Amino acid sequence: MSQHGGMDMPPSDDNMMMMMQNSFYWSKDAIILFSGWPNHSPFMYILALLFVFLLAVAVEVLSIPPTRKQGTIPTVAALTQTVVHALRMGLGYLVMLAVMSFNVGVLLVAIAGHAVGFFLNKYRALSVAPPPEALPLKV
Repeated sequence: MSQHGGMDMPPSDDNMMMMMQNSFYWSKDAIILFSGWPNHSPFMYILALLFVFLLAVAVEVLSIPPTRKQGTIPTVAALTQTVVHALRMGLGYLVMLAVMSFNVGVLLVAIAGHAVGFFLNKYRALSVAPPPEALPLKV
C-alpha cells in the first residue's frame, strides 16, 4: 500500500510507468482501445480509425429498435430489444474509450461515424414513410 492509502502500481518490465496523453494531439502514435494497438504503424493507425468509424456507425444504426412483427410473443420481442440495446451500449462505450485516447483523428472519425449512422437511419425512415400528400388531412 502507498502512503496515501491507495494501492501501489505493479512493477513493469522496464520500471517505467506508461503515461497517457491528457490533451488532444494529432499523431499515428496512439494507443487506441488496446495496449500496443495500432503499434506506431501508419497502416494499423488507419485500420484503427476505420474500426472506430464503423463502431460509431453501428451505434447509430442500432439506435432504432427493431419493430415488433404481428404474432411475436411479447417476451421474445422484449428480449430482442434488450439484446440490441445492450449491444448498442457496449459499442457506445468502446467508441467513448477510443475517443478518450485524446487523438484528434479518433475524435474526428467517431463524429463522422455518428453522422453517417444518423444519416443512414434518417434516410431509411424517410424512404419508408408515406409522402406528406398521402396522409389524411386533419379537419
